[in-house]
Amino acid sequence: MVLEKRTFQDTLTISEKMVARYFHLSELEREIEKEMKELKKVFHLYFDETSGTNQKAEFTLGDYKLQRQIRLSENYDDEKTVTRLEERNLKDCIQIQKKPDIQKIEAAITLGLIDSKEVEDCKIKKISKAISVKRI
Repeated sequence: MVLEKRTFQDTLTISEKMVARYFHLSELEREIEKEMKELKKVFHLYFDETSGTNQKAEFTLGDYKLQRQIRLSENYDDEKTVTRLEERNLKDCIQIQKKPDIQKIEAAITLGLIDSKEVEDCKIKKISKAISVKRI
């Protein structure tokens, strides 16, 4: 069931059948994700045993080819790296980031040091939408 493209003047209607379908699909999604997670675990264990831990591998069975890809990402531990660089006097290798201290801003507003209107346009508001359906 796919919604048709509607004009702005059209009214949308939601039926109990649509809500029930959404509920059913969300339950199926959870079951599918759980089963896929279990299968991936088995596949990784198989490849660990046959090809070695964290090794790229593939396996062909009938009409299917199962592949494992390995991706490596590296980052520096911020605290440890900064300490090490400071010990070696390599301050040019350290970024200094200026960030507003939200707690102190709120305290300054409470104390009357800053008018909240002065920083209102500095706020970034994020809105997220979520749909939840429960059987009642």
